Amino acid sequence: MRYLVSGCAGFVGWKVAELLLRAGAEVVGLDNLNPAYDIRLKRWRLESLKAWPQFQFFLTDITQAEAVERVFSALAEEGSGDSSKRTTGQTQRGPELLSSFEAAWSGRGSKAPFDAVVHLAARAGVRASVREPEAYFRTNGLGTLVLLEACRRHGVQKFLLASTSALYGRDNPLPYQEEADTSRPLSPYAASKKAAECLAYTYHYLYGLDVVVLRYFTVYGPAGRPDMSMFRFVRQIAEGEPVTVYGDGSQQRDFTYVEDVAQGTLSALHLKGFEVINLGSDRPISIRQLIERIEQLVGKPARVQYRPAHPADVPATWADIRRAKEKLGWQPQTPLETGLAQTVAWYQEHRSWAAHIDVGQ
Repeated sequence: MRYLVSGCAGFVGWKVAELLLRAGAEVVGLDNLNPAYDIRLKRWRLESLKAWPQFQFFLTDITQAEAVERVFSALAEEGSGDSSKRTTGQTQRGPELLSSFEAAWSGRGSKAPFDAVVHLAARAGVRASVREPEAYFRTNGLGTLVLLEACRRHGVQKFLLASTSALYGRDNPLPYQEEADTSRPLSPYAASKKAAECLAYTYHYLYGLDVVVLRYFTVYGPAGRPDMSMFRFVRQIAEGEPVTVYGDGSQQRDFTYVEDVAQGTLSALHLKGFEVINLGSDRPISIRQLIERIEQLVGKPARVQYRPAHPADVPATWADIRRAKEKLGWQPQTPLETGLAQTVAWYQEHRSWAAHIDVGQ
């Protein structure tokens, strides 16, 4: 099995690629290593993937159709399923991680360069998208279109798209269900992801691609994005810096551990047709509670500075995950207490350089 993972040096992309490699698959990673946030984190993740012999990396911008076409064409010529690149020493097949998808594809005789495209490359972040809307629509809209077109041309039938809980906006009832109205996004980021979802459906309808849209809820964990609250709070509390909170801290987030999200993503590889599925913890907590728990783990008090709430921020996120349980047999396995402890432990282990990462405001 060979998979293309776009955004392989990103937070979720790195973990999805790692789990695929552990399961014995070949992974072709695309990333342009853009400086949307501190590139040292992206390079750290990428180096861990390069340790696997069956991993190939292409420094590629997904908005550049010719560059993406070269990757697809090169891999099509090389042929799929080159078992000589695999290593039994590093294969750790998880519990039926890929078995259902492998069975569905066995004997298919396809000459497509990839068994699936797992599209995780994106410009992410609500507030930054208000400042740079064009960059978000270029990557999240045009980039998705370029990959879908490459799948169409080369006969790749399986397309997984990472989307976001930000689509649910402000007015939908909690917990958010996949059928909720997503026509009123509050930020360019959410709007660009809505556009990507619509494009993916169009290609399913016109060309028969099997498409799964996965709406992630506030993913966190070791080596997480520094622009997100989890990394930022850990860094600021550990280093005795002021902690900036937008709003009064009562807003709630459905924090979901990165490995759980990656497992849920791989569990969706066997699905047919078009599906939209939430991946969340189903256990939202307030920002104020989160800070208190990080204080306990770090052993230092937080110096909180409150600022007005951002108009693009939503007061709460909370995933209804019944569909994920039904369709994927998935539910989160990592309690927040465990995931937080592992996040803090990673920061402390890498503090010599992680303490200097720009977390923005």
